[in-house]
Amino acid sequence: MTANISKRDFLKLAGVGGGAVFASSLPGYVSSAAAAEKGEFYFVQLSDTHWGFTGDKVNPDPKGTLPKAIDAVNALPEKPDFIVFTGDITHTTDDDKERDRRMVEAKEIIIKGLKGHRIYFLAGEHDASLDNGAAFKKHFHKTTYYSFNHKGVHFIAIDNVSDPKAMIGEKQLAWLAADLKKVKKNQQIVVFTHRPLFDLAADWDWATPDGQKAIDMLMPFPHVTVFYGHIHQENHYMTDHIAHHAAKGLMFPLPVAHSVPKKAPIPWDPAAPYKGLGFRGVEDQLKQAEIEIIEFPVVKA
Repeated sequence: MTANISKRDFLKLAGVGGGAVFASSLPGYVSSAAAAEKGEFYFVQLSDTHWGFTGDKVNPDPKGTLPKAIDAVNALPEKPDFIVFTGDITHTTDDDKERDRRMVEAKEIIIKGLKGHRIYFLAGEHDASLDNGAAFKKHFHKTTYYSFNHKGVHFIAIDNVSDPKAMIGEKQLAWLAADLKKVKKNQQIVVFTHRPLFDLAADWDWATPDGQKAIDMLMPFPHVTVFYGHIHQENHYMTDHIAHHAAKGLMFPLPVAHSVPKKAPIPWDPAAPYKGLGFRGVEDQLKQAEIEIIEFPVVKA
């Protein structure tokens, strides 16, 4: 089964399947020491900060949105186990020196602002497609794909942006196959990517040409969840038992796929500043093998 699903359907599906629970309608974050006592943990996903972007009609506060999100993360009632940025940390530029400058500036803001947090970075195509990830690897992470374990959950970061054609590539797929050999069949797996692994809207560049190969490798594992960015909006999708969740961005929202003739940022609404921008908390309920997602908006200070 491969299908778009509504929030209501997703709740229903989660209720019977036990794969993940969509909870964005919750009025506030409820994770607490009680959750920790149950062996649960949570992390925060931020995405598409596009540091260096300018355009008053889209976001008249381009240098203020990321700090607001950082302040919101620091104000969470419980410190997350870690934070992940799922790509497009910077906005693209053909100027190599300017690309470096944006990365240095963005990293400084993030590291200083989130001091004391463990942070994982993924590249987006704005960060990496023009130089095959060279600047990203210089400033953020020595490799663009990697894996790690946390409290029994196996996390995998997949690079589907460094190749200008958005391919994962045979070398990385071979690495993924080898990595998955180390994972027990019933172990929870969480995958981070920038682009969707499935074909959401290829003509809008919302796809990974060889993403199905990665999905096929993950299929034998019953507890897999994918978190990605790139499309600057919430989206929830199932490829068989694997749930895929897109996150909001932190610079400008984008329209729903094919809802308008041409993909373009949604103009700023002065009556609702920062509308469509936000980040999410993800709580892993280890004993139930369930994942709960809580969406947070960016709000005016």
